[in-house]
Amino acid sequence: MPCFSAKRRTTKSQIPTNIAAGNTQPSSCLALLMLAELAYLLVLAALLPFGVHRLAILWLRFRRPEPPRPLAWRGDLPRVTVQLPVYNEASVVERLLDAVCRLDYPRHLLDVQLLDDSDDETSDLAADRIREWRREGVEVDHIQRRARDGFKAGALSRGLRTARGEFLLILDADFVPGADLIRNLLPSFGDPGVGMVQARWSHLNAGRSWITRAQALLLDAHFSLEHAARFRSGRFFNFNGTAGMWRRRCIADAGGWRSTTLTEDLDLSYRAQLAGWRFAYRDDVEVPAELPETLCALEVQQERWAEGAIQTARSVLPVIWRSRHPVGTRLEATAHLLGHLVHPLAILLALTVGTGAWAGVAGGILPLWVHALGLAFALMPFVIFYAATARLRGYGFGRALRATGAALLLGIGLGVPLTGAVLRGLGRGSAEFVRTPKRGENRRPRYVASPKHTVVAVRLALALLLSVSMVSLLWAGGGLAPFALLLTAGHVAASREALRPDPVVYQKRVDR
Repeated sequence: MPCFSAKRRTTKSQIPTNIAAGNTQPSSCLALLMLAELAYLLVLAALLPFGVHRLAILWLRFRRPEPPRPLAWRGDLPRVTVQLPVYNEASVVERLLDAVCRLDYPRHLLDVQLLDDSDDETSDLAADRIREWRREGVEVDHIQRRARDGFKAGALSRGLRTARGEFLLILDADFVPGADLIRNLLPSFGDPGVGMVQARWSHLNAGRSWITRAQALLLDAHFSLEHAARFRSGRFFNFNGTAGMWRRRCIADAGGWRSTTLTEDLDLSYRAQLAGWRFAYRDDVEVPAELPETLCALEVQQERWAEGAIQTARSVLPVIWRSRHPVGTRLEATAHLLGHLVHPLAILLALTVGTGAWAGVAGGILPLWVHALGLAFALMPFVIFYAATARLRGYGFGRALRATGAALLLGIGLGVPLTGAVLRGLGRGSAEFVRTPKRGENRRPRYVASPKHTVVAVRLALALLLSVSMVSLLWAGGGLAPFALLLTAGHVAASREALRPDPVVYQKRVDR
């Protein structure tokens, strides 16, 4: 007998005693209903701490004022080495070198290292541009390795051996620093206890599509809320791999760069702070960067970040909990490092909502107010978090609403690949550092990401399951319908983007 039978006429004598009080489902479905709704409630309960953490970050961000900003460096200017780790970045390497060589800093105190692990035309393009800048008096060292051992961490370690600077500014290939970046970051090092200063990322191409607009809001939330909250409250926070400056002695005290995780920046950040160094965040100093413009390119980046964060958590969380830092600091660090666990939980939520509809949860044993509370506790903290970010960045009400919706849809759509990344991070195997594809100014990159067939298939299956469930739930008037609608939209939008032809690849085919 199908479980969607609540509409059927029954007499009181036909209703089993264990569901006579308000539930008219047949007894053959009761066990299935209870199991489906129990799973649903367990997933909601597991998601609750992540929502609470979002609200806690908001509270920390606005609880204390921003510390006074240092106005200028006192004394003689120190030597600074700018490190540029690149690997097959032909689309952007010349733009990067031009921006760095135009930095407003005395040239006799500035060294530039191009840490070039490339095996394509990037090296030739870079060599030509380096010769031009050397003629202008800029000291640029083109460092190439025979093997890409240790990936980015290995390249940075190699550069550190010959770097002459007391401070090291690190920039990825897709960043375009302003001329005043070094002078803006340096004053924070007037405090001898500060080991790293992180600037805020801004976005060169945020208006390109809904995907770039959603990314922009997600990154703005990370910097202007998370980093700011942790900095103001004295919690751990991390160097983001680029657009930050290190004190050389801090790197040495922390044990140097390690390639044991895919997020060498996060790993070194925690080791440095556990060694007693403090970090500073400058929200007023921004460095423009290019956002991934396709879903596949974004997945490459986000999978690396998610897998590396879990690897780092496995390494440093035991040390954090053995330390004497306040319990609140240790709890926040745990939530920070394990934040990507929200993605497997979101997939489980999609499955429980989808299968719950088939089981007849729309007419199940939970009253509507329970579903409404579940929706509020699981979803609203994230809505508030990203809406607050939008308002903080000066969005109007309508734009903030659209951007918040896009961010939620993108986060849901990334659930499938990031769940796989989390599971890989929990394993013991080693992983390759796969760089993020970049467009550059010529719009004709040499390297583009392709969709993964398994990810596409699983995401499409979830989208189909949720679409059918949403129709069933809306027809039955169930309390799960809002969840199903949001989850369906996220997976459908991501599926559509993953199957859309990359415009660059399509143009190349046309040119042939």
